[in-house]
Formats: sequence, C-alpha cells, structure tokens
Amino acid sequence: MRYTLFFTLFAVAFCACKQNPKKAEESIPKKKPNVLILLTDQWRAQATSYAGDPNVSTPYLDSLAASSINFQNAVSGMPVCSPFRASLLTGQRPLTHGVFMNDVQLDTNAVTMGKIFSKAGYDTGYIGKWHLDGHGRLQYIPPGPRRQGFAFWRGNECTHDYNESVYYENGDPNRKIWEGYDTFKQTDEAIGYMKDRKDSNNPFLMVVSYGTPHAPYHTAPQEYRDHFDPDKIILRENVPDSLKVRAKKDLAGYYAHIAALDDMVGKVTNHLKATGQMDNTIIVFTSDHGDLLGSHGAYKKQQPYEESARVPMLFYVPKKLNIRAEEKDALINSEDILPTILGLCDIPIPDTVEGINYRPYLEGKQQVVETTLLTCVQPFGQWNKPQHGAREYRALKTKRYTYARDLEGPWLLFDNVEDPYQMNNLVGKDSYAELQKELDQKLSQRLKETGDAFLPGMKYIKKWGYPVDETGTVPYTQ
Repeated sequence: MRYTLFFTLFAVAFCACKQNPKKAEESIPKKKPNVLILLTDQWRAQATSYAGDPNVSTPYLDSLAASSINFQNAVSGMPVCSPFRASLLTGQRPLTHGVFMNDVQLDTNAVTMGKIFSKAGYDTGYIGKWHLDGHGRLQYIPPGPRRQGFAFWRGNECTHDYNESVYYENGDPNRKIWEGYDTFKQTDEAIGYMKDRKDSNNPFLMVVSYGTPHAPYHTAPQEYRDHFDPDKIILRENVPDSLKVRAKKDLAGYYAHIAALDDMVGKVTNHLKATGQMDNTIIVFTSDHGDLLGSHGAYKKQQPYEESARVPMLFYVPKKLNIRAEEKDALINSEDILPTILGLCDIPIPDTVEGINYRPYLEGKQQVVETTLLTCVQPFGQWNKPQHGAREYRALKTKRYTYARDLEGPWLLFDNVEDPYQMNNLVGKDSYAELQKELDQKLSQRLKETGDAFLPGMKYIKKWGYPVDETGTVPYTQ
C-alpha cells in the first residue's frame, strides 16, 4: 500500500512536470550573476570620448557605456587611492572604516565585498593593485584575513612601474614580475580566470585593479604613445598658462594609458560575448579618483574639484534583470557601489554597510538623496599642508553645485552648470548669499546624519594611531 501510494505520487508529479515544463524549469535554482569590476587608477570622468573629451577615442568604453547605466555624476567621496578602495570593499565612509589616508591597513575584521560574496557561494578573485595592507608597497600579502575574502590572487600592494610590475600568485610568497606592460597581462589573467569558470556551478566575483592611467604618464607601450602629439592636445580652460606646456606633455602620456586600457575593455567584453558569459555578468567600470593634470594650477587628486573628484561609473546589467541602459544623473558615491552590486545580485546587504542600494532607483521605484559628500579628513602626500597649502574640508555635491567648507568656514562654491570649469568661486558674493546659506545648512545636516564632527585631521590621526611625518603623511616602505 505504502509503495503503491509512493509510485502514484511520483507519477502525478512526473506528469505535471511534463505538462508544465516551465514550472519544472522554475523549480531549478538559477545561477546568480557573475560580477566583474574593472577598477582603474586616477582616471577622471572627463577623459573618455563618450564624455566628450576631444583628445582621445575610447570606442570600446563608448560601446559599453551605450549598453550600461552611465552615472554621469559619480564621485569618489574621498578622492585618493586607499580611502576609495576601502569604501568600495566595505560600503562604508572613510571615518567609519578608518582608511582616510594611503598606506594604512584596512581592519582585517571588516565586513568586506570578498567575504560577503564568498558567503553567498561565489568564487572570488583579485588581480592587480590592492593598496589596503599597509605593510610595504612591494611586500607579500599572505592568504587569510589580510586578503579580505578574496581566494584567487594575482595581487600587489602598490606599484606604478607598469613595465616591471611586481605581483604575488595565490599562496606563493616569491615575488613575480608581470611580463611587459602589466595592463595587458592582468587582462589576460582575468580572461583566463573567467574562462576556467565558464561551466562552474558557482558564479564569480572578479576585481581587476589596474594601476593606469596614474602617473608616470609616459610609460605606455610606444604604439599608444605615438597616437598622441602634445602640441595637438586641447587643454581644459582652467589650466593656467604656467602649466600649459607641462600639462600637454603629460596628458599625451595619460591618454596613451587610457587608449591601452580601452583596448583591454574591448578584449574583456569580446571574450564575455564569445563565451556567452555576457548575458549573466554584471560589469562595473570605474576609477578610484581623477587627476587635475594642470587644472586649477595643480596635479593629482584629494581636492574637491571636478577633475579630481568625479569619476567614470558604468554598470552593465544583464537584460534578464530588466533594468534599462541609460544615462543617470544620480550622485552615486564610493560607498554606494557595494550595496548596489549586492542589490543587483539579490544578496542581503549587511548592517555594516552605509551606502545606498541604487537598484530600486534603477528600476524606477524610488528616488535617491539629492546630495552627496566629498571629504578630506587629513591632507597628505601630493597635497599636504606644508608644501601645497592643503586643508581639511567637507563638501556638499548636488547635481548643480559644489559647496566646500574648511575648518575656517566657507571655502568654495561653484555652479557646475553655468561654470563647468569651476573658475568663478561664488563664496562671499552678495547675490549668492542665500544659496550659500542653504547649501551650508544642508552640509551641516548631512554631517550630522553621518556622525562627522569635522575635526582637525590630526585628531583623527591620533584616534586611529597612525604614524605621520612632518607633512602629515603616513611614511611607507617598498
């Protein structure tokens, strides 16, 4: 009797599946999307052909942008290397995770991207520049807590010698050198990783962290450098006469790195298309910060100007998620990237995350906060106080305005629509007094909401116990 009942139920279930194969198919768990993050170093938002830069052609990025969500107002909340990377991995702001300077270690107990995805059943991999370990820029980072949940490893702490680039492979403590230009080899390594996992039951999270187009500017392969004549470079209007010759020369090299990276974006996306993985892979293309490259009479980053703080931000989302590819003007920030990726992958977002999950916004279900913050807790290194007159600041970024306050009070106010090169500081001008007051109040409110007391940088240095030299910079060793 018992066996008869069993076979009867089995037959009914079998017939039901045959009659309704769609239901049977739905009962099979679907593989979560892969995630590929292409992270570049010091690539400002303005420097692509899809963003209108007349000096460079980026056809592969243009193609990716056309089929992606293009966050045109994306910013690096603290536009310098290690702070951005820590925010990317944790979804937290710098005063929470504590990495507000370069060459300090991200807490090995932090809840990070690699750990979250590993727990969700993903294979995790990291290739290229890390800059979150604080034990020396060319030193081995062993498997375990210091790799923050990433299993596959072809990483280095920090190097900008792109043709003699140090890296370490998985558990091997012996130093290796990428053969030739590391941007090319790192791309090949990433493609090999994805190829090996094409038929895996587990989805993958892969971060490819390139060192370029960060200085030194003149080290891309000659075939790319030959494309850019310094004399033909068109400068941004905010580059002073005193820097024009230097800026043209350096931009020629900068664009050579960018052209090489664009080819690598093409190589990766063509591989994903050829192997059928594009249909199940979220691609995020961005940068940790920009580069002034002569604008406002300065170089590098940390400052709240557009060339320093605004970054490219593309989210390619597979069609099955029903999110339309289009340009978006939302003010997505560094800490928002992780929760947005987790939202797209239907992975629970940990309580430790402070950023915004933009998936509901992308689906048209809700709007997001109309402002975001730019921060400099402690200026250091290439923008320090003794040598460059740097300052701590907090800035409010809206879709139209940038308002910055230093420890003495209002510092900068720009109308980025009327004054896209930020050459007319409106602070203290009578006709903008009401606007300045309104933005100052909004900045105070955001600082209150985020628990930021806006203290002198050395107060935070003392709190976190970081050693600094006479310029306020954490010294590092190779």
